[in-house]
Amino acid sequence: MPKSLAILGAGRVGRALGRLLHERGWRTLVVAAQSDLTARKAAKFIRAGQPVAGISHHALAAKTILVSVPDDAIPEVAAQLARIGAQQLRGKIVLHTSGACDAGALEPVRAFGAFAGSMHPMQSFNGVSVPPLEGKIFAIEGDAPAVRTARSIARSLGGVPLNITAEKKPLYHAAGAFAAGLVLALEEAGVQMLRTSGLPQREAQHALVSLSRQVLEHYEKLGPHKAWTGPLSRGDYGVVAANEEAVAHYHPEFLEAYIAVTRLAGHVLAADPAAVLGRLETLPRHAPLLSKAKGGSA
Repeated sequence: MPKSLAILGAGRVGRALGRLLHERGWRTLVVAAQSDLTARKAAKFIRAGQPVAGISHHALAAKTILVSVPDDAIPEVAAQLARIGAQQLRGKIVLHTSGACDAGALEPVRAFGAFAGSMHPMQSFNGVSVPPLEGKIFAIEGDAPAVRTARSIARSLGGVPLNITAEKKPLYHAAGAFAAGLVLALEEAGVQMLRTSGLPQREAQHALVSLSRQVLEHYEKLGPHKAWTGPLSRGDYGVVAANEEAVAHYHPEFLEAYIAVTRLAGHVLAADPAAVLGRLETLPRHAPLLSKAKGGSA
């Protein structure tokens, strides 16, 4: 059964990939989770697979074992598989879906002849709906047979397989964090500031999401320099200083973020980064405000 699958970990990613692979002809034999109830719910969502609580020998029936658990749990899952499976692991493909960890996290199964790899779709999963993965990057690395299977999975989902070296995975993952989780943090910070300014939650979200969407559309069509907007892009350093002062009175951590991201914008977007960063350091209230932020007083 070359397209048989066992899914260990029934979280957002495991459920979504399981559902999509089931729809594309993969035979999901086992869906394992920490509890029987969670496993049953996941198997129902995937529409396939025997629900199993914990790591057991049932997973060894599949040719490919997909480990979709939190990063810190991957080595322990691999160790459990090695203890349970031993020689039965020989020739199996074991893939994890972490963006930050490489195939080395699965080292225990390699000792028994399994082929280890990692396959990370650069996609946000919300746990409610199944996102389309057509055109999405799948970062793949590991042992050659595992890489071939991962590439096959990615292509079957309409994704774009991208070979990446193990040592570059943390940087790759950090890039995704910048563009997803950290962008969301900045968006929510802006919403909270607008709410303090008097806007209702819904109106604040709509205003900033619309603004962000417009800038990202310009970025995609025109590139970073033409899409860049805001006071720093215009050289309005007085406005930057005024913004810092306003944010300093709102919350010190917000100010630290504003200063850091402003410097980052100067570094990656300005035509002359050194000049912009130098000018930022001379802002009249720049140093005192940063000191206030680090002191923890709002």
